[in-house]
Amino acid sequence: MLTILILILFCWLFFKVLGLAFRITWSVAKLLVFVLLLLFAPAIIGCLLAAGGLLLLLPLGVLALLFCVLKVCL
Repeated sequence: MLTILILILFCWLFFKVLGLAFRITWSVAKLLVFVLLLLFAPAIIGCLLAAGGLLLLLPLGVLALLFCVLKVCL
């Protein structure tokens, strides 16, 4: 009887420790993501601006080419 009681106690303790381990892991993961975003946010923003700038250059280039063609023709 005592063995069954101790086994139940250890199973309960195991699941409590497992839940605590999941909470600690989740907190460390959130902290790591926060630090990485804090460090690399300017780089990410710069890359997005550069990519958007490259996408913006194509229509501006077409407009400049059209303007040059119209200027030469007129």
